Amino acid sequence: MNTERLKAILIQARQETGKVIIGQQDVVEKALIAIFTGNHALIEGVPGVAKTLLVRTLAHVLGCDFARIQFTPDLMPADITGTNVFNLQRNEFSLIKGPIFTSFLLADEINRAPAKTQSALLQAMQERVVTIDRETHPLPSNFTVFATQNPIEYEGTYPLPEAQKDRFMLKITMKAPDRAEELSLAQRTMTKDAPEALLVQGVVRPVIQAGDLAVLREELAAVVIRDELVAYLVDLVRGTRQHESVLVGAGPRATQSLIMAARACAAISGRDFVTPDDIKTMTLPVLEHRLILRPEFEIEGLTVAEVVQQILQQVAVPR
Repeated sequence: MNTERLKAILIQARQETGKVIIGQQDVVEKALIAIFTGNHALIEGVPGVAKTLLVRTLAHVLGCDFARIQFTPDLMPADITGTNVFNLQRNEFSLIKGPIFTSFLLADEINRAPAKTQSALLQAMQERVVTIDRETHPLPSNFTVFATQNPIEYEGTYPLPEAQKDRFMLKITMKAPDRAEELSLAQRTMTKDAPEALLVQGVVRPVIQAGDLAVLREELAAVVIRDELVAYLVDLVRGTRQHESVLVGAGPRATQSLIMAARACAAISGRDFVTPDDIKTMTLPVLEHRLILRPEFEIEGLTVAEVVQQILQQVAVPR
């Protein structure tokens, strides 16, 4: 199977998204990795760094539908999935589909809703189906959840259950742009080239249709990863369970995610083979949200990123 088309599409998708999203190239690449591996991503960033605009733009570029849910403490599961309503004219119940019936779903501030509502996403994320009143309904094959969190405002929030966090392949951290990028944003805001306006004007072109995504995902299987690199990757994940500062390490799903992410990272870099650097690049995004540190080490100021870096230094890189 040839990966040339996959690499070309990934390059075009980055270019078209870059017309709207200023800077943030690393963030765009990680979002594309989640999409092209058929997984979900957790996006963390302060308000105003274009989290919603990023997902809207990617949906447009990849020819997919987009929907957004603002999570609030009073949001109910039926507000997400939909419900059956009695139709007096037909004398029968009709399904009113919720916003979850889309391709790209932005779950905005997901930690503002209680666990009961968050759990409404679990079946959808894992199986791409929704059960409403004991009846199961399929979701689009490209169904992808991008959930956002505000890293500085925790009052009135509910921590995500570990089972739910584990279903996000990546954690993407969106930082504020640097001075040059923010200056470019300020200048464009005063013209017709404002980022939000470009989507409306049709300047940003779709590079594929939604149906093409499934074919392109299959091409990732042609990206080669050597046996010794698979062993290296497994040792990295297992290292999280043995590290003295880690209370709960990453599970086998993290191993699967890291393999898929490394392959997609190689494809984005224009290669059909995985290198140790691809694995290193994706290790923190894949593992960061899955690890729980021991309280005594957290009190000392140790971070998950520092622990992952220590593990990367401890595990020998194959030659």
